[in-house]
Amino acid sequence: MTADRTAGASDAVRAYRAGRRLALAAVFEAEFGQRPADAILERHLAETEGDARAAALARSLVANVLAHRDTIDATITRTAPQYPVSGLAPMDRALLRSAIGEVLHSPTPARVAIAEWVELSRSYSGDPMRRLMNGVLGRIANTVDRSSAS
Repeated sequence: MTADRTAGASDAVRAYRAGRRLALAAVFEAEFGQRPADAILERHLAETEGDARAAALARSLVANVLAHRDTIDATITRTAPQYPVSGLAPMDRALLRSAIGEVLHSPTPARVAIAEWVELSRSYSGDPMRRLMNGVLGRIANTVDRSSAS
């Protein structure tokens, strides 16, 4: 791989990570009920001069969470019944909703989304959430893989 292609790939990875962080921030802030996540995201995007790829991914992730929140919450309840959605810390809820939204409702390969969200959960919540995230997303990905194979 040439240096230009390597730099381009690392720029894309950085942009997508920034997009996930932006989406997470918007979904998290919306947990407090002042404004909807999409409006919060647009405010964040207006305040920063970010990469267009980051903004596009963030918009897509937030839209997925908003459009599929009920099914995402039902998925959390089904895959981790010992962790009721309402009992999760707001950051943990935002992490799980955003991650599940990407795994189930985006073209991102599940293994890529899982790796990225597990890392984000470790950074923003800690090791217990990292383990929960890995287990929940792994179960969801296995279910999706099995259903698409049939």
